[in-house]
Amino acid sequence: MDTLILEPSLYTVKAVLIMDNDGERMYAKYYDDTYPTVKEQKAFEKNIFNKTHRTDSEIALLEGLTVVYKSNIDLYFYVIGSSHENELMLMSVLNCLFDSLSQMLRKNVEKRALLENMEGLFLAVDEIVDGGVILESDPQQVVHRVALRGDDVPLTEQTVTQVLQSAKEQIKWSLLR
Repeated sequence: MDTLILEPSLYTVKAVLIMDNDGERMYAKYYDDTYPTVKEQKAFEKNIFNKTHRTDSEIALLEGLTVVYKSNIDLYFYVIGSSHENELMLMSVLNCLFDSLSQMLRKNVEKRALLENMEGLFLAVDEIVDGGVILESDPQQVVHRVALRGDDVPLTEQTVTQVLQSAKEQIKWSLLR
């Protein structure tokens, strides 16, 4: 009897997804080409949502992949790995992401708050997973690094609101002199 021996790999995460309570994509980052087109990704996401949004469990096997998930108010968080991936590792990524966002959004993890803080979400996911490799599982470290990276945003990447706010403060200080 031949048994398939899999080489250990650091590439544990295949995707990180966040969907709203209608199953619409709010955030999706795929780390390999299991679903190379947006059409395939959306079909996969719809399938995941349909299979998980009415259940209370935290794990599913779907299309040959391990899916760990968590819901909160009007959001569904998913971390996807291969079928032979350690569920605890995937769950540590999911918990780290959720706990980091919970701290960053002051425990207000819901759709509107997340939409207003998408840059924080992007930075947090980049701190937790890079190219499918898990980098960090401590939410305190993630929040700290996101805060550091958010402070030194170059002028070209600042939002118009941030630039206007900065200009207002400079004008106010120049008038007070």
